[in-house]
This record gives sequence, structure tokens and C-alpha cells, in this order.
Amino acid sequence: MKGFLPRTLHPGLQILMLVVLMVVGACLGYAIIFGVALQGYGLSLPEVQQVMTAPMTSPQGWSILMMAQGVLLFSAFAGGSLLLASAMGYGWAEYFNARRLGAAWWLLAVAVLIVVILPFMSSIVAWNADARFPAFLHDFEVWARASEDRAQGLTKFLTRFNTTTRFLVGVVVVAVVPAVAEELAFRGVIQKNLVRWFSPHVGVWLGAAIFSAIHMQFFGFVPRFVLGLVLGYLYLWSGNILVSMAAHFAQNAFQLLIVYLTQRGLFGWGFDPDSTEALPWTLVVPSALLSAGLLYFLYRHMTAPAPPTQMLTLSHDGVKRTA
Repeated sequence: MKGFLPRTLHPGLQILMLVVLMVVGACLGYAIIFGVALQGYGLSLPEVQQVMTAPMTSPQGWSILMMAQGVLLFSAFAGGSLLLASAMGYGWAEYFNARRLGAAWWLLAVAVLIVVILPFMSSIVAWNADARFPAFLHDFEVWARASEDRAQGLTKFLTRFNTTTRFLVGVVVVAVVPAVAEELAFRGVIQKNLVRWFSPHVGVWLGAAIFSAIHMQFFGFVPRFVLGLVLGYLYLWSGNILVSMAAHFAQNAFQLLIVYLTQRGLFGWGFDPDSTEALPWTLVVPSALLSAGLLYFLYRHMTAPAPPTQMLTLSHDGVKRTA
């Protein structure tokens, strides 16, 4: 397959092209959103804008906002990334995978890692949520806190799963779509090119910082940055985008499951999944130690050289032997 961009395009220009193509994908996504709202819900353009601005005030707000989030995220991030790969003449597997998946159990192992690391992450969430800015950044802190509160309110609205169908829709929009779309963009394009441009570690850390910053939630920057590091190193070590996708999916899907079960009253001790308080140290410390051990285990297996391929040869006496 031939593309109109050279495969030797500078890494910085590839990232710039991704941004341009993401804008194109977002425009296409908005067209799809407004088209569905018009044909499926009978809403005019101003009405759609009103619903998306204040979805809590509309009986159709939840479904429209969920649809819009899924379409926009996929069209911008996944669409932009796939368009870039195609423009350079690559198939998606060829561009995003440095090598084939080493073993199917890697996907299960990274999902287990993400669940194990959650208690440790709760301590980082609590610390970041209570962060205070210097006095000269007071106005910025007030704005950032207000933005954080709005984002949390919107998240609570979207994760109000009063039916199983809503929960399943939430899994697709909040877990599946981000796992695919964000990993293609942040690990598959941005990190990959930062690694080529600078070095493996610089690429992973810069990619994680961009991944966290683009969410525009400053009182959740550090835990999201740490998650970006975990996802980045899993992709770096494995060379396969399916690994970081599996970990990203496990992160979002497990939290959604906890929210859903809590809403159904299955956590009788008053567990609050929206809390920013740290879990007890009796859970945090073992979580940190187990997570470190799992990361080291995955590093050793994912970076181990592949075993030599055995070939059958036919000797002069007609007996098959391995070479």
C-alpha cells in the first residue's frame, strides 16, 4: 500500500500530522453526532448544543452525551491515528506493532497488574487532589478546581447506571473506545515517535505527560501521568499495541464495574468509588510491592529474546532432523 507521505517523515512532523488529522477526524465526528441527533432524536443544531452543554436538564441528555463522547473520541483519536498510518502507506498492524504479541497471557497479566496497582494509585490520587498551588497561581487554582468539579459532576452523571443496558453502553464508550482510540494516538503514534526522536525513556515520560495534560484535569494529573508511564512501558517492552490497550481497558472497565456494583448496593460497608481518599496503608503497601514485582516479571518476559526457530531438515539417510 502506497501513501502520500514518506515513511522517513521526521517524528516531529508525524506528531504534527497526527494533530492535523485529529482535527479532521473531530470535524467528521461532529457531523456524525449532529446527523444522528437530527435523524434519531429529531433535535435541531441549537437543541443539540444545548443538550451537550447541560445534559442533566434533558431526558435525552445521557444517551446523546454518551453517543457524542464515543463518536468524537473514536473519530478524532483513532481516526487521526489510522489516517496517519494509511497516509504513510502502512497497514494498522504494521505501523502500531513493532512485533507480534509474544503470548496471549500477556493481555491477562497486564489486566491483573492494573487491578493490583489500584490501591497504590489511590494514595497518589489523594495526594494530588489535596495539592495546593503557590499564592501567585491562586486564580489558576480556583479555575482548575472549578473545572475539576464540573468534570466530576459530568462523570457522575454519565456513570449513573440505573439499568444493565446503561452499564453495557458505559463499558463500550468509557472502556472500549478510550482503550482503542487513546492507545493508538498516545502510545502508537506520539510515544513511538518521541522514542525515535529522543530516547526510549524520554519518549515514554514525555508521552505520559502529554497523555495526562490533554485530559485538562490538573488535580488528577499525577495519577494519570503514572498510569501513562505504566501503559507506556508496557507498550515499549512488548512492542505490541494490544498490550497497552488491554491494560487501559482493564483500568476503565474495572472502575466502571465497581461503580455499577456499588450503585446496586453490593458493597454494604459504604464504599464510595468517587472518593479521592486513599485506601488504608495495609492495602497500599502490598499493592505497591506486588505491582513492582509484576512489572519486573512482565519486563523480563516481554524483553526476553525470542527463542530460535527450529527448522526440520532432511538428512542424506532420509531422517528428519532439527537444525
